[in-house]
Amino acid sequence: MGIAKTEIFTPAQNRLASYAKVLGHPARISILEYLFKLDGCVCGELVNEIGLAQATISQHLKELKSIGFIKGTVEGTSVCYCINAEKWLEMKQEVSSFLNQTSASFNCC
Repeated sequence: MGIAKTEIFTPAQNRLASYAKVLGHPARISILEYLFKLDGCVCGELVNEIGLAQATISQHLKELKSIGFIKGTVEGTSVCYCINAEKWLEMKQEVSSFLNQTSASFNCC
């Protein structure tokens, strides 16, 4: 696989691509939906809720946390996760701006 050459793109373009990459897996969508449904923090119930192995869930949580969509806090021997509202709103604004672009040439083909 070739080098992505991300340095030739704007920071906004790289952020949008990162959002798309992280949201591009159904397990991550399922985790986010569950966290939104709870409207709070989850501490270990994800394995039963999502139906994937703990190691797999942990990897998906790592990806969601690395981009900032979720936050994690240590409570005893477990880590509790919740939606990072500030980052989520920031992403929504950037994605909305991108998707709300219009063009006079939509009828070109």
